[in-house]
Amino acid sequence: MQSIAQILVFVAFIGLVGWTIFDKYGRTQLKAKSLEDWLIDSVGLFVQGILIPLLQVTLIYQLYRHWLPIAHESLKLPLILTFMLSFVVVDYLYYWNHRLLHFARFWQIHQVHHTVTDLDVLGTSRNTLWASFLIVYLWVHALFMYLLADPTGYLLGVSLTSALDLWRHSRLTIPSHSWLYRCLSPWLILPQDHSWHHSSQSLTAIMVQI
Repeated sequence: MQSIAQILVFVAFIGLVGWTIFDKYGRTQLKAKSLEDWLIDSVGLFVQGILIPLLQVTLIYQLYRHWLPIAHESLKLPLILTFMLSFVVVDYLYYWNHRLLHFARFWQIHQVHHTVTDLDVLGTSRNTLWASFLIVYLWVHALFMYLLADPTGYLLGVSLTSALDLWRHSRLTIPSHSWLYRCLSPWLILPQDHSWHHSSQSLTAIMVQI
């Protein structure tokens, strides 16, 4: 099931990259990327897309096996609850985790992510190498993978969260006057919302706040 979840995220990534290439502004943006940006983004995608999942299913999972030997697959929940646990509860934890990274003590670790000031799906995982170890997903996902008797719903939630994160870092926006926008905007952070978070105006506000 985990491999299927990873495939779903990969398909979303390839689809968004393909859309970026076919979009005129997207192509211009890719051509304007410096060699340094390409290197940082490539390393970030490798860390988040390959290294972190490997750490979760090997090292971190084994740590929980050592620390909580009798808790393995002890949590029996319906599929819908495991999905909501991942998609709502854990993602809400990440919201506060992200806000914490904007405080002065942690800002230097996170600020490289905000060098992306224009929507770019390739920059989704741009970050310092050690930032990944301060994000709750690394530890919490491995924990629930260890605890849940059936992690299927949880993994579906992880996949959807990851795909949405890729989307909100892209330029594939929904027109604000459309019915789809009216349906989704009260519940999800959309690309146009996240664009402001990465804008120079937002960065100035962040720096003033911290």
